[in-house]
Amino acid sequence: MKIEEIIKSASMPLARKTVINIIYTANVLSEQSSDTLKQFGLTLPQFNVLRILRGQKGKPANLSTIQDRMVNKMSNTTRLVDKLIDKGLAVRVICQENRRKVEISITDKGLQLLSQIDAPMDRLNDQAVAQLSEEELNLFNDMLEKIRE
Repeated sequence: MKIEEIIKSASMPLARKTVINIIYTANVLSEQSSDTLKQFGLTLPQFNVLRILRGQKGKPANLSTIQDRMVNKMSNTTRLVDKLIDKGLAVRVICQENRRKVEISITDKGLQLLSQIDAPMDRLNDQAVAQLSEEELNLFNDMLEKIRE
């Protein structure tokens, strides 16, 4: 369905149409991801933090590192980490070199949960772009990166 039909708008400048289309599509994908994560008791930002921690490959990360790598920079990283700690999915680690420095690590429980989530999220992602060829996906990613330059 065309974006003009969805938002009930006549014609609009191409730049506006493109930006609205990107934002609308991002929101649809975000809602679908949130629905998938709900069954695992996670929000999208919590899932993002867990993936960041898993990507550390056993090394702890400080809050600043997590914040820098977040997809949604608006999230309250401290609160997100606290919730993951409460759920037993992450732990605070006191840095041995600097006892005032607190770092965060993913727990085995967090890794196990992510391993359960990976397949449903991969299926969701595959379904979202199923109508695009590999060439189109590469071009689309290149275009999105150009927009962010």
